[in-house]
Amino acid sequence: MWPMPPPTFSNILVLSALIRGALVLYSEYHDSHSIVKYTDVDYRVFTDAARFLLYPGQDGAQPAQGQLGIDVGDPYMRDTYRYTPLLALLMTPNILLHPSFGKLLFSLCDLLVGAMLYGIFCSFPPGQSIDASETKRKATLWVSALWLLNPLVFSISTRGSAESVLGLLVVGTLYLVLKGHRQLAALLFGLSVHWKIYPLIYGTSILAFYSAQSRHAKAVPTKWIVQMATRSGIAFGMLSATAFVGVTGVLYLVWGYPLLWHSYLYHLGRLDHRHNFSPYFYPIYLSYPSQGQREHALNFSVALHPFFSFLPQMILACGAGFLLVRRTPDLPFAWFVQTVIFVTFNKVCTSQYFIWYIWFLPLVLPRLRLPARDGLLMVTVWAGAQALWLSIAYRLEFLGSQVYFWLWSASVLFLGANCWVLSKIMRAYTS
Repeated sequence: MWPMPPPTFSNILVLSALIRGALVLYSEYHDSHSIVKYTDVDYRVFTDAARFLLYPGQDGAQPAQGQLGIDVGDPYMRDTYRYTPLLALLMTPNILLHPSFGKLLFSLCDLLVGAMLYGIFCSFPPGQSIDASETKRKATLWVSALWLLNPLVFSISTRGSAESVLGLLVVGTLYLVLKGHRQLAALLFGLSVHWKIYPLIYGTSILAFYSAQSRHAKAVPTKWIVQMATRSGIAFGMLSATAFVGVTGVLYLVWGYPLLWHSYLYHLGRLDHRHNFSPYFYPIYLSYPSQGQREHALNFSVALHPFFSFLPQMILACGAGFLLVRRTPDLPFAWFVQTVIFVTFNKVCTSQYFIWYIWFLPLVLPRLRLPARDGLLMVTVWAGAQALWLSIAYRLEFLGSQVYFWLWSASVLFLGANCWVLSKIMRAYTS
């Protein structure tokens, strides 16, 4: 009997699409028969925002507040909608066609991200040069195991989280940079930063990557500022800034100040006293004043100012990207390290943010020289610290136990576990 040939990437892609399609269908059934919904609450927020955008004047919706006076609604009338209006525009088929359109769109973005990861892996294989068929086999294995067939990934997109759209923009930018399409990469990078602020951290590593390709940079290796100011780097920065300002400016003319506040300023000044993985939540919780006391709370306005956490976080993330690429121009690894740092030290940290660095795992893990025993230990430490936090959070949220201090201690432990695992990965990395 002939052995079965290994599945091709096309086979995996079709299987991934079928799984996601089945889960979207199941979500319709589950939500109509269960009190606990499969669909993420944010998906309802997106859909409501799209409805407000389409039908100004109905159900409390108001016209857009921009200077152009276009007859569209204001998606920011939907409470907790803190995203670009482009997301609400993408969700309008939820109202016009079918409520599950957005889930199918997010699932499609998942598949496109997988296809680009496969393309990057095949174009820049890890380790010694091997034949093309072996490279494709390994790429199929890693991308399917860590992305396309990862239950965490397809459950997030089919529940209605829009993170896959951001993933498409970020991984698309990485793909274009590595393939040498600088202008398209710059445009997509500007759109990525418009969609969500945090991809801005990748700017330093991109500039370092272009400087590593410049003969001028090699002539003055000690002057890092000069290294970053290469012709290609400056052109990339200017085109990215033009794309960001252009898109944001046009949308500002349509929707006005609410766009700037809800999409950007709110996130820069956000203080969340609700429990999450970040150790910052407990000091904020203890010092969080009432609305009337906030103006007089000096410790709140200084010690807990958002920039108190934002500045060291950005310095670490941006600095790590620049230094890593100066040492070895491996953008996927640099972006992985930058993202882990950003998520770990963010003042708000939830499980949904972990997807931001899962994007890069199929490109990073094959480049690690790590004994199986060490890998198992790292996974155990990371998962164990997270499980401990979740068990204490369950006691707080569902049993009403006053365990805030112990939950904060678990947050500190989880932060330490993330730092330890990241350090082990950096030591095990081989360019």
